[in-house]
Amino acid sequence: MILLKAWASFEADKRIGGFSPQTLKAYLLKSLLLIDYFKDVEMELLDTNKLK
Repeated sequence: MILLKAWASFEADKRIGGFSPQTLKAYLLKSLLLIDYFKDVEMELLDTNKLK
């Protein structure tokens, strides 16, 4: 799954879970920074060393 699709699934889950709009906005910002850095790659290509 590519990062952008993963974000959409994550956001939907958290929205259903009752997370506040501010929290979702903060998560979105972090996700966009990650996508900007790695581009919209397959999640399977990322590992902990790359994330560090």
